[in-house]
This record gives sequence, C-alpha cells and structure tokens, in this order.
Amino acid sequence: MIGPLRAWRRRNARPSPRQLPVDARHVEHSAIASLDDERARPSDRLLDLALRAASRARTVSMGEVVARMKQPPYYPDVWPGEHYKLLAALVLECRPRTVIEIGTATGLSALAMQQHLPRGARLYTFDIREWSTFADTCLKREDFADGSLAQIIGDVSDAAVLRSHGELFRAAELIFVDGPKDGRFERILLQRLADLGLAGQPILIFDDIRVWNMLAIWREIGMPKLDLTSFGHWSGTGLVDWIAPAR
Repeated sequence: MIGPLRAWRRRNARPSPRQLPVDARHVEHSAIASLDDERARPSDRLLDLALRAASRARTVSMGEVVARMKQPPYYPDVWPGEHYKLLAALVLECRPRTVIEIGTATGLSALAMQQHLPRGARLYTFDIREWSTFADTCLKREDFADGSLAQIIGDVSDAAVLRSHGELFRAAELIFVDGPKDGRFERILLQRLADLGLAGQPILIFDDIRVWNMLAIWREIGMPKLDLTSFGHWSGTGLVDWIAPAR
C-alpha cells in the first residue's frame, strides 16, 4: 500500500525540466492562470505605452551593445524573445529624466537603456556587487564618465538602504526590476516601495514574471499591470502603472 503522503506527492509531483514536452535550450516550469478573476487590469496609460513601445522596438538597434559581448548567444539582438529592444523603446517613449535598474549583472540592460536616454537624463543601476567583479561584464569605466550612468552598491530590499535613496526612487519615472527572483526579494521590495511612497507614479518593468518563483508575486500586484511577454523576455516581462500602494 502507498501511504497517503507518498500518494499525494506522487499525484502532485512536477516533472523535471528534462521531462517537459518542449525541446529548447532553456526550459523551466511555469503556469497559466485565468484573467477574468484577476483584480488588477491594465490602465489606458499602460496599454497606450505598450503599443507604442512594441512598435518602436522593431526599429531599435542593439549593434553597439552586441559589439561588447565576447561570444553568442547575442541576446540583445533577439526580439521578440529578449527584452533589450523593448527596454530601449520604453526609454524612448517615456523620455524619463531618472531611470532606476535593480540588478546590474553584466550590464546589458543598462547599456540598452543608457544609449537611448534623453540628454541630461541619468540611469542608476543597483546591485550588491560592483559591475567590474563580473567576469563577463560588458560595461567599461568610460560608460560612467559623462554621468548618465551610475552604479550604487546596496540591497534595496533592506529598508534602511532604500530609505537612504528615497529621493532618488521618488524621482524615478522608470524602474526596471531584475532582482534574484527567489520568491522573497521582489515581494519585500514592493512593500518597501509602497511604504516609501512613489509620488512620481513611475512605470515599473518586471523581468521573469513567468518564472515559477515570480508567478504568485506578479499575481498579487494590485495596481494596473500588463503582461507584455510576447514583446519582451521569453521568461516574462510585466509592466506596472504605479498609482497606488500595493495591497
């Protein structure tokens, strides 16, 4: 006889990625969920921005960014499927004076956005590691020379760290969230931002919203939002119109 616990585990076990019915370079678990019972619907602002940005992304060049990469896959040139052209298009459409990126890593996203910033605008990229410590970084010291790009070291899920940069976040018009997707960081960050108060009503861009650990977090966001995966990252791209605290 199979015990009740073992039987439950057998019924509810998820197959390993190798058992999934998809043959691709990178395969992960995800889920689909109904939208008729989703409490947050996209605003007109999001719908209009998404349509304009998706159209503009078709003509955005990532040649300068790709030239920094040492070897393929050349992700910035993949669109739809990767988010780099869409990020650039969002910058072009929003014309923000202040952009915040959470998660510098190798710098591809920062470079994609920086080259399309309006004159005098600044992009602040946060990470817990300095950009130069990444062996495959695409950033160079001269990228920071004119002041349009700056890195800030700190964990913005820490309340004290976020408060110390509160004015910067309150001034931001675009915030790109590309954190660890560990099922914890993004949820804490959302609450910290709500506590901080973002009077500027920025557009938040979330990466990887269809990754397993992000499914519940994305669903819980109660502000106007739009899943833009078909025109962004294959693992999920979501836009949030920050008009009220998350609940």
